[in-house]
Amino acid sequence: MVIEWSDEDDIFIVTIPELPGARAHADTYTAAGEEEQRLIAEWVEIAQEHGWPLPQPRAFVGV
Repeated sequence: MVIEWSDEDDIFIVTIPELPGARAHADTYTAAGEEEQRLIAEWVEIAQEHGWPLPQPRAFVGV
C-alpha cells in the first residue's frame, strides 16, 4: 500500500500497486488506511467473481 498526500487535491491518495486500478482517497492518513482495507476486500471480491487470478504480494526489500 502506498499513501501519498496530494497538494493539488488536498487529500490522501491510497494506491495498491499489486492490484491494477486499486486507488482510493481519504481526508486523513488514518482514514486512508481504512480505505486500503476496503479497497483490497472489494478488489478481491470482484476478481473472484470474474475468475481473475489474484496477484502475488511483492516482498519488501529494506534499505
